[in-house]
Amino acid sequence: MMSESWLYRPVEAQSIYLCALRDLCGKPINKTMTTNPNLTDGLGSTAERKARLRSAPLPGPHNALWYFPQLAGGYPRIIRNAALIQLARYTPSIPLKNAIYRLLGVKVAPHASVGLMVMFDIFFPQDITLGENCVIGYNTTILCHEVTRHEWKRGPVVIGPDVTIGANCTILPGVIIGAGATVSAMSLVNRDVPPGAFVGGVPIRRLDSVTTVSPHGHESQ
Repeated sequence: MMSESWLYRPVEAQSIYLCALRDLCGKPINKTMTTNPNLTDGLGSTAERKARLRSAPLPGPHNALWYFPQLAGGYPRIIRNAALIQLARYTPSIPLKNAIYRLLGVKVAPHASVGLMVMFDIFFPQDITLGENCVIGYNTTILCHEVTRHEWKRGPVVIGPDVTIGANCTILPGVIIGAGATVSAMSLVNRDVPPGAFVGGVPIRRLDSVTTVSPHGHESQ
């Protein structure tokens, strides 16, 4: 049986949510910001995202998804989460939708707007943060867990203020999207997005002009 801290507490809330919102979402929009000096496109690295994930030991020899009732709090909790998330997906009223999300533990800013059919993680919705005036497009999926044959991992997703997420995107656990960023429709967000950036694709890449620095110190557009 998993510990209560694994099941119900947002993952490292103080160190991840507060620092992420301060360092990425709270900065002025800057299209030349680089989150990792070794990357030239200004996006975070997969390693940075994965470093925010936390693993749970599997209780037996089978694949990780087989044990989801034990790893995610039991059938009653998961059924409640799934039912409320499905209700929110079809609800046309944004204030009512946000109220439902808050019941699930999602951190929702007063004027965050989530579109029709958006799917939140049914196991750990409390690990999602939506900033003020962000817009999440139709049928986007926000995941806070990763499952492989041998591993079950959990991590937060922080979407900053004034962010626009296009329709049919998938956002992986551990991702931070900075203030004012835009994600094109049909994108796989597998890395951090700096404030003000315009990204898209599978997986995402920069679609706007960004000043980059080569390993030799030369700048280019």
